[in-house]
Amino acid sequence: MNTQAQKIVVVGNGMVGHHFVDEMAKHAGYEITVLSAEDRLAYDRVHLSEYFSGKTADDLAMTTPAYYNEIGVNFFTNAKVTDIDKAAKIVTTETGDTFAYDKLIMATGSYPFVPPIPGKERDHCLVYRTIQDLEDIQASAKAGKVGVVVGGGLLGLEAANALKELGLQTHVVEFAPQLMGVQLDKDGGALLRSMIEDIGVQVHTQKATSEIVDGETCVHRMNFADGTHLETDVILFSAGIRPYDNLAREFDLAVGERGGIVVDNHCKTSDESIYAIGECALWNNFIFGLVAPGYTMAKVTADNIIGGEQQFTGADMSTKLKLMGMDVGSIGDAHARTQGCKSYVYSNQPDQIYKKIVVSANGKELIGAVLVGDTSEYDTLLQYALNGIELPENPDGLILPSSGEKPTLGVDALPDTATICSCLNVTKGDIIAAIDCGAVDVGEVKSSTKAGTGCGGCAALLKKVTDHELEKRGVEISTDLCEHFAYSRVELFHIVQAEQIKTFDLLIEKHGSGLGCEICKPAAASILASVWNDYVLKPDHVSLQDTNDTFLGNMQKDGTYSVVPRMPGGEVTPDKLIVIGEVAKEYNLYTKVTGGQRIDLFGARVDQLPAIWKRLIDAGMETGHAYGKSLRTVKSCVGSTWCRYGQQDSMAMAIFLEDRYKGLRSPHKIKFAVSGCTRECAEAQSKDIGIIATENGWNLYVSGNGGMKPRHGDLFATDLDDQTLVKYIDRYLMFYVRTADRLTRTSVWLENLEGGLAYMEKIVKDDHLGINAELEKQMQNVVDTYQCEWKTTIESTEQLKRFRQFVNSDTVDGNIEFVTERDQIRPAQGDEKKYGVQIQAIDLIPVPLSL
Repeated sequence: MNTQAQKIVVVGNGMVGHHFVDEMAKHAGYEITVLSAEDRLAYDRVHLSEYFSGKTADDLAMTTPAYYNEIGVNFFTNAKVTDIDKAAKIVTTETGDTFAYDKLIMATGSYPFVPPIPGKERDHCLVYRTIQDLEDIQASAKAGKVGVVVGGGLLGLEAANALKELGLQTHVVEFAPQLMGVQLDKDGGALLRSMIEDIGVQVHTQKATSEIVDGETCVHRMNFADGTHLETDVILFSAGIRPYDNLAREFDLAVGERGGIVVDNHCKTSDESIYAIGECALWNNFIFGLVAPGYTMAKVTADNIIGGEQQFTGADMSTKLKLMGMDVGSIGDAHARTQGCKSYVYSNQPDQIYKKIVVSANGKELIGAVLVGDTSEYDTLLQYALNGIELPENPDGLILPSSGEKPTLGVDALPDTATICSCLNVTKGDIIAAIDCGAVDVGEVKSSTKAGTGCGGCAALLKKVTDHELEKRGVEISTDLCEHFAYSRVELFHIVQAEQIKTFDLLIEKHGSGLGCEICKPAAASILASVWNDYVLKPDHVSLQDTNDTFLGNMQKDGTYSVVPRMPGGEVTPDKLIVIGEVAKEYNLYTKVTGGQRIDLFGARVDQLPAIWKRLIDAGMETGHAYGKSLRTVKSCVGSTWCRYGQQDSMAMAIFLEDRYKGLRSPHKIKFAVSGCTRECAEAQSKDIGIIATENGWNLYVSGNGGMKPRHGDLFATDLDDQTLVKYIDRYLMFYVRTADRLTRTSVWLENLEGGLAYMEKIVKDDHLGINAELEKQMQNVVDTYQCEWKTTIESTEQLKRFRQFVNSDTVDGNIEFVTERDQIRPAQGDEKKYGVQIQAIDLIPVPLSL
C-alpha cells in the first residue's frame, strides 16, 4: 500500500457506508479502511424481510471479502469504535486496535426506537434491524403462536409481514390514528388498513402501550392506556429510528437538539476532517430515513474529498413499495398541505384502489400523490413532480381508469435532468452519457451508472429510457429475459428442449449467471412445466412457483383458498354433486357455479386442503387447475344429444378436448368453448380456442378473449373433421407455448405476432416451418404424462407437511373469520371482525416513523 496515500477510515459498513467505499474506490491515491461493528460486511436492509421467504444472508450481502480485497480496501468486522482522538486523528476499537486517518467517515446509521414501556426488556421482546435480529425473531417464533409489531410505519409493516411469513397470528399496534401516517393521507391509510386486515393481520390504531406483563394464554400481555389489552408471544418494536450518534456526543462533535450529527452541504461535521453520512447525519435539522439520500451523501462526500464541489441539498422522499403484497406509493405533498393546492381523487372500493394527485394552485404542476392498491402510474407521476413538467389539460386523466386515451408522458418528454433512479440519483442524462460511452444494453447501463441496483423500483422506467436512447442511435434492442439470462424466453424454451434440461439450477448453471430473480424464475418454471409436464412441487421446482401453485389453489383476499374440481364440459354426475355438497357442508365452504360451468368452493384454510381434496379424488374427481397458468375450462352447450338445433355432439367434443389438454402448462391461462350450432350458447368466439359445430364438421376460432380487453376470436378454419380439428389445435397451442412471453394471453400474442393470423395459418395448415410433426409429438407427450397434482400430493407424506397452518403448531389460524350472508359464508370485513372495534382518539404526539 502506498504510504503517501491519504488514509480514509469508514466507521460503519451498512448500505450507505458500503456505497461510499464503492464511490471512493474509483479514485487512486487513497488507503481505505472499513470498520464494521457487526460480524459481517454490508447487506441489503431494504429487502431484509425476504430472509423469511427463502433468501439467505449471502443472498442479501452487498459485498464480499474477496471484492474488498480486489479493490484494495482494508476491512475489519466485530470492530466497534470506542474512541476518537481528533487531535491525533486516531480511532480505537473495543479490542484496542488503533487506526490513523486523514479523513474519518461516520456511517454509523441508526438504531430502532423502543418506547420506554415497563417490561420492554422481557424475553421475546425484539427489534427488527439486523440479520442477527432476524435470527432472534425466527428463534422466538418457533415457540410462539401470536406476534405483535409496535409501529405501523414502513418498517413496522415489513416486520409484520415477517411475522406472518413465520406463521404467527399477526397484529400491528400503532398509537397514531392510521398506518403510514407520514406517507399516506387519511383515506389512503384507511384502505391500506382494510387490505392488510383482509389477509389476516389485525390492526390496532390509537393504542398506547402502558406496560408489558405476563400473559394468561400467551407469553406477554400488553396493557393499553385505554384499559384494553392484547396477548402475544413475540413483540417486535418498530416505532421509528434514532441516529447512532453516541460517538459524536462523547467526542465533542456538534449534534442536533433531538439527535443526529450536524453536517453541512458537503456532509462535513463540526470537525474539518470528519464527515457523517446516512441515518446518523443531521442536515438542515432533518434526518433522512431512506437509503437514497444516504447514497447521495456518500457520493457528495467522496467528491468533496477528491476536491470536487458537489453539494447535498436535500432529497426527494417519494417512495414506491410492496407491503405484504399490496402496492403503495407516495410522492411529495401527499397530505395536500401546500397553500392553495387542489386534489383529484379516484377511489374504487370493490377493487381496493385509491389514487390521489395534488396539484398547484394554478393547476399546472404536480406537487404530491398517494397511490394504494395500484402504483402503475407512479413513475409517470414522479417525473411530473420532480421535473416541473406542465400537467395536461385534465390532470385527473392521469389516475382515472381508461376512459379514452390516458395522457402519457413519453421518455422523450423527460429532460436530461430527470431522475430515473432515486436510490442512486441517476438522471436521464447519466444514462445517455453511459450509452455515449459504449453501453449497449440495460445491463451495461446498470453497471456503469448503478441505476436499478438499489430498491429496483425504477427497473421499468430505466429499461424504457435505455431502449429509447439505443433505438435513436440505431442499436438493436436486446431481448434478454433478464440480467441473469442473455436469451429471450423463446430461446430458453428451445435450450431446455434441445439439451433436455429439467431443473432451473442446471439451466442457470449452464446458460445463465447469478441466482435468478422474480422475472426468470417464474418464466423458467413455466417453460419446464410446458416441456416436461413434471410435478410442480418437486424439490427442484417448488421454489420457482408462486403462492397459488405452491398450495395448488387460488389464494383469496382473506388468506383462505378456493377448491375447484374439474368438470369436463360442465358435465357432472349426481353422485359427484352429492360429494361436492357434502364437502362444502362439512367444511362450511362458500359454493358457487361459475361461468366456466363448474363449481368453486371458497373459504378453505390451507390445513384443510388435503382432506378436502382426498374426499373429492376418492369420488373420482381431479384438480381443475384453477390456480395454474394452464387450461381452465372447456365450456359447452348440450349439442345434438339433447338440443333440436344442435349440428354436432358438442358435449362429447368438449369433454374430449378438456381431457386432452388439461395438463398443458402455458404462458397464461387458456379457455375453450364448444357450441353445437351457430346460436353460440357456449360463447365460443370469446375464448382462446372456440369451436362451433356446422352441418359438415367444426369451425375453429382462435385467440378470443372475454377479459379486460374483449376480443372476438378469428375464424381459423371451417368444416373440419374431428381428427383435423385436434391436429390444428395441437399445433396452434404448442406454437403459442413455445413463442409467447410469460403472462401473455393468446389474444395479445396473436395481435403482436409478425404476420398475424395469415402467418399462423401457413404454419399450422401448410407446415410452413416444417415443425408440425414436432409440435404434435410435444403435445402428445403432455397428454401422455398428465397427472392430477392433488392426487400426487395427498399420496406424499412429505408434501402434506406443506399444508400445515403453522410450522410449529397444529393450531388453526384464528385470524380467518367469516360472516353469514344469503345462507353462505363470506370473509368478515372491517368492523365485522372481532378486533375491528374503533378506538377513541388519544391525545398523544406520534413518534416519527421511517426506514
